[in-house]
Amino acid sequence: MTLPLPQSVLFCCDHNAVRSPMAEGIMKKFYGTGTYVQSVGVRNDMEIDGFSIAVCQEMDVELSRHRSRSFDEMEQWGDDLSSFDLVVALSPASQRRALELTRFFHLEVEYWPILDPTGLGDGREAKLANYRQARDQIVGRLKARWGEPTEVQ
Repeated sequence: MTLPLPQSVLFCCDHNAVRSPMAEGIMKKFYGTGTYVQSVGVRNDMEIDGFSIAVCQEMDVELSRHRSRSFDEMEQWGDDLSSFDLVVALSPASQRRALELTRFFHLEVEYWPILDPTGLGDGREAKLANYRQARDQIVGRLKARWGEPTEVQ
């Protein structure tokens, strides 16, 4: 059973460089602009990963302009965590941080155990295969939660 789309979703992972930007971009492509979608990391110590850009480009999801940010930066820039309807954590560290930051809010935090493809595979093709696996896990979770894409051309 799929659920109705929330008004706002925040995806989070460790660095906001691989999994959470992929989830943000794919959700925007699948379900359009009716839901406010953002992503964030526990830390902001990396730029968007080139392999993430490549595997998302395969499905016409543009990530090259993504700028990584942390929970702390999000707060500094005025994005209030309590304004999101749902936080989806894609790593154990981001789940801990999200639960810590939302403990005083009436806010749903879900954990989706998505493969961290960084450091896996030898050579470009093997690395791309691991990133595709993570991307496809995100696609599967999105479809399971909110149904088939409504905006894909």
